[in-house]
Amino acid sequence: MRIGPHILRNNLIVAPMAGVTDRPFRQLCKRMGAGMAVSEMVTSNSLLYGSEKTRRRANHEGEVAPISVQIAGADPAMMALAARHNVDNGAQIIDINMGCPAKKVCNVMAGSALLQNEPLVGRILEAVVKAVPEVPVTLKTRTGWDKASKNTLAVLKIAQESGIQALALHGRTRACGYTGSAEYDTVRAVKAEARIPIIANGDITTPEKAKFVLEHTGADAIMIGRAAMGRPWLFREIAHYLATGEHLPTPDVAEIHQILLEHLADLYSFYGEYTGVRMARKHISWYTKGLADSAGFRHAMNQLETTREQLEAANTFFLHAAERSRKLVYLNEADLAREAA
Repeated sequence: MRIGPHILRNNLIVAPMAGVTDRPFRQLCKRMGAGMAVSEMVTSNSLLYGSEKTRRRANHEGEVAPISVQIAGADPAMMALAARHNVDNGAQIIDINMGCPAKKVCNVMAGSALLQNEPLVGRILEAVVKAVPEVPVTLKTRTGWDKASKNTLAVLKIAQESGIQALALHGRTRACGYTGSAEYDTVRAVKAEARIPIIANGDITTPEKAKFVLEHTGADAIMIGRAAMGRPWLFREIAHYLATGEHLPTPDVAEIHQILLEHLADLYSFYGEYTGVRMARKHISWYTKGLADSAGFRHAMNQLETTREQLEAANTFFLHAAERSRKLVYLNEADLAREAA
């Protein structure tokens, strides 16, 4: 998979997700097999460049290349300035958000709301491409504003004429949000008309689904978002399955514990004590989902205020979970032995 001058190690990409794809999560997913990870959305409002949150979002120190930063906004000139600012601060790819369905984004005519104004789409894309001629610009979008106004092929044409070098398509309209099923037939139709790489996004949750989407749509790559929350190893599982047709073993409790600890250490280092604890809560919740007694643990964990308390609680929970797992294996082995006798 190539985007401009960048040759990715594979065609598995982490989708940009607000409040999720910070530097610790991007780095973790890359270690676990993703070929690229796109940053969470950065506002184009230049007044926010000096805020602590924006500085963190633009922090790429030590990050594995290529560094892709997503920007959002509705004003071509401000989007151009935002692109230039991020490239000057280390971005190697600029991604433009025209897919976010959130009301607070759409209410200012940004994100997927832009799909209602194709001339403005063209002006934004042209302004950003012109502002950063030394790096590739990509676009993430949806199939349209609603089912009555699907215009992805028109947006593709505008994108290609503007110099966009890859297009990621979430197979839903803005009106759909995240409900219903992704429209892989639409992705396939776009790929059939495209002269640039097309990245399929939406409902890719397993290695089998990844293989199906690539084959059905003909897409050059797939983009995974919500399915990787608490399951960053999904990327190595998909990569292995696509290469061999075989499944890797599901991580056991001990490995999940170790991955979580590494993630927590990065979060605490990146955000500091106060914010790090609060950012970690949702990740701990995702990692423990489906494990026995996790609901009560998550409720108690969300009341903790320090990294020390949080780590102690996580370690205790996973040690007990590992012990339960060992007992279950022992009981299953005993049952097998009795059956064999």
